[in-house]
Amino acid sequence: MGIVSQEAINQFRALMDQVDEPLQNTFQNIHQGYHTETLVRFLKAREWNLPKSHKMLVDCLHWRVQNEIDKILSKPIVPANFYRGVRDSQLIGMSGYSREGLPVFAIGVGLSTFDKASVHYYVQSHIQINEYRDCVILPSASKKHGRPITTCIKVLDMTGLKLSALSQIKLLTIISTIDDLNYPEKTNTYYIVNAPYIFSACWKVVKPLLQERTRKKIQVLQGSGRDELLKIMDFESLPHFCRREGSGSSRHSDANNCFSLDHPFHQQLYNYIKQQSMISEPVEPIKQGSFHVDLPEPAAEGTDIAKTIESELHRIENGNGLPESLNGLKVTDT
Repeated sequence: MGIVSQEAINQFRALMDQVDEPLQNTFQNIHQGYHTETLVRFLKAREWNLPKSHKMLVDCLHWRVQNEIDKILSKPIVPANFYRGVRDSQLIGMSGYSREGLPVFAIGVGLSTFDKASVHYYVQSHIQINEYRDCVILPSASKKHGRPITTCIKVLDMTGLKLSALSQIKLLTIISTIDDLNYPEKTNTYYIVNAPYIFSACWKVVKPLLQERTRKKIQVLQGSGRDELLKIMDFESLPHFCRREGSGSSRHSDANNCFSLDHPFHQQLYNYIKQQSMISEPVEPIKQGSFHVDLPEPAAEGTDIAKTIESELHRIENGNGLPESLNGLKVTDT
């Protein structure tokens, strides 16, 4: 690490030492003992501009306090059959670890419908997975490997991506904005697999809008990406939709379907939240209803990207971009 970088970290640390309660408490929940790594994440997110990084982190702390994010892991979504509907329509799970010890999260972008609950339930569920990753999964991995592990790998399955995705852009923009503002630089690499032509068309127009730092993290793999992913993880950690070469499927009946509520990751997560609920409110019955979080206004970059995707999808829908012969064509390069 260069002298300039170390100086920025030292100055940032001094500024954060001046933060009052209760911001200091929620900051401890963010860094989980890995103070320097957390400061570096926020510095990277603002191109090492200290005043902007400091404002970003303080704004994040205020967001956490105002929305009681530190309590969200004690607020289960109930009843269980309703939560199963959330899981079946918001396809995300953890399939294992890379050989370097990074958690591997799988996301079924193409087949997520977000049609079984209100926006607030999906936002609650997303933040709960973020918090469980940061407060339980990553500290456990760090302890196991004897070094800080503060990021994860994400494998995005584009199977089933259709023009109807247009209706989900608003919700996805809200979720990505929450991540950008409050969980920056938590993903080491994004691997995109099973990409149809519609993704290729959108990727061409979105890629130039992304920051270079973000573009470098994204790799579009051929087909299911199995062979490339096996270079960084064992077969047991491959998401179920990557285990067959050729077209994958986010709704594969494989018992290792990490999107399913019956998968060990989701069982552990849901049981953890219910246990935390009993600890925090042992005599109170678990209440139904979503845990409301203030929904952020998308940043200019996110708005531009959303509008660009909408425009491209409309163009394709109007017959200006998707020849029938190209339906199902796989993206083969980045």
